[in-house]
Formats: sequence, structure tokens, C-alpha cells
Amino acid sequence: MARGSNFLGALLRQGASVLASTPRELPPEVDDPEPVSAVRRMGAVAATEVAPPTDSLMIRATRYAVLLPLAFRVLIVPVLWLWVFIGFGSTPVLTAITWIGTAANLAGMMWVLRVPDRRGRLTRILLAVDVVCTGVASVLFSVTAPAELFWPGGWIPLVYLMGTVTLWTICRGIVAGLALAGYGVVLEGVSLWLGPVAELGRFGVAAVVVAAGTMLAAIAAGAGCLIMLGLATRLALAIGMRLGQRGERARTERALHDTVLQTLEAIALTGDGPGRLDQVRDAARAEARELRRSLRAPEPPDGLAAELATLASEMAREGLRAELAISDIGDDQLSEVRRAAVRDAAREALRNTIKHAGTREVVVRLEERDGGVAVITRDHGVGYDEDARPAGFGVSESMKARLAEVGGWCRIDSRPGRGTRVTMWVPR
Repeated sequence: MARGSNFLGALLRQGASVLASTPRELPPEVDDPEPVSAVRRMGAVAATEVAPPTDSLMIRATRYAVLLPLAFRVLIVPVLWLWVFIGFGSTPVLTAITWIGTAANLAGMMWVLRVPDRRGRLTRILLAVDVVCTGVASVLFSVTAPAELFWPGGWIPLVYLMGTVTLWTICRGIVAGLALAGYGVVLEGVSLWLGPVAELGRFGVAAVVVAAGTMLAAIAAGAGCLIMLGLATRLALAIGMRLGQRGERARTERALHDTVLQTLEAIALTGDGPGRLDQVRDAARAEARELRRSLRAPEPPDGLAAELATLASEMAREGLRAELAISDIGDDQLSEVRRAAVRDAAREALRNTIKHAGTREVVVRLEERDGGVAVITRDHGVGYDEDARPAGFGVSESMKARLAEVGGWCRIDSRPGRGTRVTMWVPR
């Protein structure tokens, strides 16, 4: 897959595997939030760069495209057989072809949904098996069907052939679809030659023409599915990239607010005197440890209670005495993401106490609440009026937003002269 090639062209040539390509950059028209005409936006998507797929999850997700032709067979073939059975009867072979094929297609759909097939080898094998089984079904029907059933019943193997052509067009591109269409036309001709058509020979050419038309219709359906899936996937990818960049920027801003900015403010709050340099060094060491912890790979969890104890020690170095009241609630069951979110929100709440509360004492309580885990910080400082919140609290972007991202919430209760209570909750 050459870098810089046209996405739509590569998609039609190579099939669903191109859906896994993830370009480094996308034209601004693709994810422009302003109103842009559909033609312009889709044109920008179609012309985007195609790079070699590197994301294993995207590669596995491309297999879901085969669900469309499989579902087409599962929905159409039983209805078609019922029509044939009511109007013309059936044979054991035709009945077996219908229901064994339907069961096989259902099994294929379940396999696609449940089995990862990371390298795609089984998918290639099943595509080849599908071609062989379709050919065998057509030949078996032709040599066993009576004359009165040959034409109406012949639509069932023909629908299977259409599904095969659509399947290969989606998975391997239009060239493969054309090859399978040629295979289908030849197979239809063989079926006519093997079937009871002596008295119906004048319809043979028309039957082959009809078969060729259905094969071309199957290619068009497969190409249409490819185009719609490709453009929709690439557009969703562009929107996801934009939202991901925005979220990453917000997380970076919160991290800077909770680490570098807070440390600088803590250093600025230290007074003059012989111990000031030691305080600055302790704050810098603590910040360096926190940055290393956040950058390295996650370690096995010790539980939120242990992390709150570490946080209390960190705050003690900045002059805040945090009294812990921790319940035995099995907080080690929290995921790493939720534990980090509530821990960092608690750090922000404690640093707000240092900066704004006018007190150096706070109570931190960990408890079970409403099917989740709550951390409550309570101080008896000066408090504040919510309508006149001091600047620099970082409530919206640092505390509430961070907890909302993991399904939690943060509530702050404060009154002038009555102190401040911060309640942070996350689900298990």
C-alpha cells in the first residue's frame, strides 16, 4: 500500500483492509465543525492519504464488513425457499442447500463477532471455502432438480453466488469481485448444461445474461458497501482524532495545573528563612517522584487507601496536616483510571485548602457510597461564596472534568466562615 495513494481508489482496488489505514493528518474539511457541503467533505475524505495499517484493533475491526453479505444470505435465502416450496415444491437437496447454508452463514457471523483472528489467516481460508461450497451447491442442485423446479429453485444457489461476489468485492476489492463474477457466470453455464434443459434450451442464453446481470449487481452492491463504510469510517476517524487531540490537550493542561503550576505556587507560598531552601528542595523532589510515577508503566494497584496515605505524606511536606479516616471497603477493586482520577482530584482539593482555606488541617475520609467509592475532604477554614469563588480553584477543568471522564462526579459545599467540604465519587 503506497503512501500518498488515494483512499477511495485504494479502497476499491484492495477492499476492506484499506479501512484499517490510519493517516497521520487529515484535511481540515474532513472534521471541520463548521457547515461544509457533503460533496466537499466526502471529496476530502476520498482523497485522504492511505498509509500502511499499523493499528491491530483497526485491522481486526475491518473483518466486520463481511457481516453484510452474510446477513443478506441469512435474510433472503429462507424467504426465497419458502416461496419456491409453496409455489413449486422442493427437493431434499434444495432444502439441505437452503438450511445448511443458512446455518453456515449464521455460524460465520457468530465467528466474526466472537473470534479475534488477529492475522486474518482463518478469514482467507473461509473466503476460499465459501467459493468452493457455493460451486458445489450449484452443481448438486443442477443434477438433482426436476425440470419444473429448475428455474424457480435455481434462484437459491444464484443468491448464494451473489453473496460470494459481494463478499469478495468487500474483502478483496473490485478486481476480485469481477473474477468471482466471471466464476459465477461460468458456473451458471455449467449448471444449465448439467440441468434438465433439453426442452428449455432456447432460454439458456437469456439465463446466462440474467446471471451476468446479477453478478454485476452484486459487484455494485459490494462496491457501494465499501464506499459507504470507507467514507463513514474515515469521517468517524477524523472526528475521533479531533476529539482525542482536544481531550489530550485538556488532560495536559490539567496535568500542568496539578503538578508544575501547583508546585511553583507552593514554592511561592513558602516564607523567608533558613529552612526555605529545604522546603523548595522537598517540593521539587516530591514533584519529580510524581512525574516519574505518571510517566512509567502502571504498577499493580495497592488500593486507593494506600494512595491517599501517600498523598497525605506529600501534603505534609507542603505544610498541610491531613487526618485520614479510611473504611475497609475493598477499594483495590477500582480500575487504574478511576483510582487515578479520584486521587488527582483529591490532590487538587487539598492544595486548594493550602492556598485558600486559611488553615493547615483537613480531614480526608474514604467510604463506600451509592455502589461506588467516595473521598471527602473537610476543612474548617474561611470558606467562600460559590458566586465569588477565588481565582485558581481549578474546579471545573481539574476536578469535575477529570471525574466526569470516568463516570464520577464532584460536589463542593462551602460557606464563608464555615469551611469547605469536597465530595468526590467514582463508580466501581
